[in-house]
Amino acid sequence: MTNKKRILTGDRPTGRLHLGHYVGSLVNRVRLQEEYETTLIIADLHTLTTRNSPQDIAKICENARGLVLDYIGAGIDPEKTTIYLQSAIPEVYELNTLFENLVTVNRLARLPSLKDMARAANFNDESFPFGLLGYPVLQAADILLPRAHLVPVGKDNEAHVEITREIARRFNSLYGEVFPIPDVMVGEEGTLIGTDGKAKMSKSLNNAIMLSDDAQTVARKIRTMYTDPNRIHADIPGTVEGNPVFAYHDLFNPHRAEVEDLKARYREGKVGDVEVKGLLTAALNAFLDPIRERIARCAADTGRADQILLDGTSRMQQIARDTLREVRKAMGLDRTMVRVRRAVERRSKQ
Repeated sequence: MTNKKRILTGDRPTGRLHLGHYVGSLVNRVRLQEEYETTLIIADLHTLTTRNSPQDIAKICENARGLVLDYIGAGIDPEKTTIYLQSAIPEVYELNTLFENLVTVNRLARLPSLKDMARAANFNDESFPFGLLGYPVLQAADILLPRAHLVPVGKDNEAHVEITREIARRFNSLYGEVFPIPDVMVGEEGTLIGTDGKAKMSKSLNNAIMLSDDAQTVARKIRTMYTDPNRIHADIPGTVEGNPVFAYHDLFNPHRAEVEDLKARYREGKVGDVEVKGLLTAALNAFLDPIRERIARCAADTGRADQILLDGTSRMQQIARDTLREVRKAMGLDRTMVRVRRAVERRSKQ
């Protein structure tokens, strides 16, 4: 550990990352790794709350490798950021068990995000797993294991971090000051609308532009992108506000004069969707080019992604051992075995 304050953030290994991940949290992770000691979790245990078949588990290794590539592509530096696999840290299971006793079922059940996750996984009242209800508790264990001070997340996870803050306060009030109370940082753009214009960008909804998509794929996805449905012809005045094409221009097109000109002409019915989308394609591919280049370089270095994950996991294992030592000491959990050992030693000397 250094003297820097610490960050914990991460992703479930369910597939590659997209632009929604970038604006929601990745951009903050890259920026803050210069200022904070950063731990980045590949949360495969969280994946099991909704995807736990043998086929799902078999995909974790490849998906974890893909996440490492996307992290490097986005600008994460493995020399400054500890990237690790959640399930390889035994202490997370122990801390999760201890934290489960510091929060009520009713408090967890009030989280609307869990209901959204259950619907997405087609769970009903009979099939809703205990692990999904405890998802925020496991997240608290993830965040507090490295004793993180800041948690950059997407807006849909903001309420989960509040659970972590409550658990940390409860633990500290009962057993002493072990954990910092972590702050939450939500991406400036919050959630990014998907290319369908109906919901936030998501792999499962097939409305995402991936960081690893090639230029032709990006062009194809933008050509079919949702825009003003009332604008049948280019000479009909269109709506810019709430239009996903212009939301993307605002985020990813650095040529501000060009964007403002497009908006003005769009409102007046003097530009067609083909031109608007074509310029967005150019801007977005220019944005993604350096990301794709870094991904390709890392992928071409055989075994590099695996080595990054192995090294980061080893570092996190030591951090986790240190934290659990402090937790057990604060709670007095080791006292019984210490007394038992002493009694046995006294008896052996008699």
